Amino acid sequence: MTAPSGDQFEIAGGGYRAVVTESGATLRVLEYAGRPVLHGFAEDEMSGAGRGQLLVPWPNRIRDGRYTFEGRELQLGLTEPSRGNASHGLARWAAWTPEEHAASSVSLGYRLMAQSGYPWTVDLHVLYDLSADGLTVTQTATNLSDRPAPYASGAHPYLSAGEGPVDGWELTLPASIRLLPDERLLPAGEEDVEGTAYDFRVARPVRDSRLDDAFGRLARDDDGVATTLVRDPATGRGAALWVDRHHPWLMVFSADDGWDPPRQALAVEPMTAPPDAFRSGRDLLTLAPAGEPGDEASVSWGIRALE
Repeated sequence: MTAPSGDQFEIAGGGYRAVVTESGATLRVLEYAGRPVLHGFAEDEMSGAGRGQLLVPWPNRIRDGRYTFEGRELQLGLTEPSRGNASHGLARWAAWTPEEHAASSVSLGYRLMAQSGYPWTVDLHVLYDLSADGLTVTQTATNLSDRPAPYASGAHPYLSAGEGPVDGWELTLPASIRLLPDERLLPAGEEDVEGTAYDFRVARPVRDSRLDDAFGRLARDDDGVATTLVRDPATGRGAALWVDRHHPWLMVFSADDGWDPPRQALAVEPMTAPPDAFRSGRDLLTLAPAGEPGDEASVSWGIRALE
């Protein structure tokens, strides 16, 4: 029998162990010294609530699935029909092909074919690599079409700091602004987090905060890296998620909806563009036509354990 998420690709290194699936090149398991750093899913299950999935060629939502690019009006399928949105891209349920599988790394690829609503052919590639520094994920897209293509990438890992709920965990989120969501969870403005309940720039407990928000203007170190920390103060354990300079946005979700029981993990989602970027154009990448400079984009993010 084939697992719901297809073939399983296990890697290990630096005290870490991970499992990546054929379906969506999804990160199903991430452990350090035998304890979960990621809240994943079992081999006999399929990913629920986006757990561990890659979000390409756009993360989050597009209002009505409708957008205009270079004067052409395009309509995507509504994959979140309850809110009338096109959600989380076109590759998270596709069968990705393994390219190289070593002891501590695995790479997979998927050719996203031109289709209704996204008439560009794009080669997608992901590399998962484990070391003593944790997991590094590199996502690459290459435009194979003769026209420029809109593109953004993201991922949907749920971080774990031990037994839930998340209420007692501490969150450190280096973000200065929050996008204000409307009833469809689409941007309706933005605010500075200073003086609000959404200011986690200094570590503090999540408590009863219900989070399903995009955050930006990230504070970075000298290498351009921004790091979010999720920690259980009772044990000191948790997880850190870092993003490179190509990721100006993070989506944070406290796993309230779609979870039973709720609030057992905290999704911290790297995004190269905010929700609805195909309509707003904000931080949206344009891949140049095939063979021209700028026809490829490569970004990195990663997760490490906190002890």
